[in-house]
Amino acid sequence: KSKIVEVSGKHGSLKRDFKHLPIELYLANSGHEVRAKMYFAKSKQLSMLRSVCSHINNLFDGVQKKYEYKMRLVYAHFPINATITNGGGTVELRNFLGEKRVRIVNMLPGVKVEKSAGTKDELTITGMDIDLTSRSAALVRQSCLVKDKDIRKFLDGVYVSSHGTLEE
Repeated sequence: KSKIVEVSGKHGSLKRDFKHLPIELYLANSGHEVRAKMYFAKSKQLSMLRSVCSHINNLFDGVQKKYEYKMRLVYAHFPINATITNGGGTVELRNFLGEKRVRIVNMLPGVKVEKSAGTKDELTITGMDIDLTSRSAALVRQSCLVKDKDIRKFLDGVYVSSHGTLEE
């Protein structure tokens, strides 16, 4: 009845609230599966039901495998310098398009960032919650947008090169 889904695994536990949705969530098959039910639903409501199932699957994947976003620092002339501070909780981006301004991006709670060991100019963002991890990657990307120039020519920035779960 509470519509709060809490999932725990080897990486920790995640909690998600679905109280705002008119659905029925319950455990079935002696606690081995979660079932979502809705009565007299039209197609828009059914799409919402599918979204709830996807959110719950993402919770399971997050606590078992963790999510990873790989981002590349792309530049034509001025090399972007990324410094990780605060124990992987903050990224400082310097020398973007030769600007003196230091862009400081704080990661959302539960998300860590580190420089890739094998690849030059690559950041790796990892976390359990797919929403917080992807939003942190978006914050890094949005901090280095080119203003007042032709974006077809000035392709500098920090771009997501790949994302998915960490297979361990």
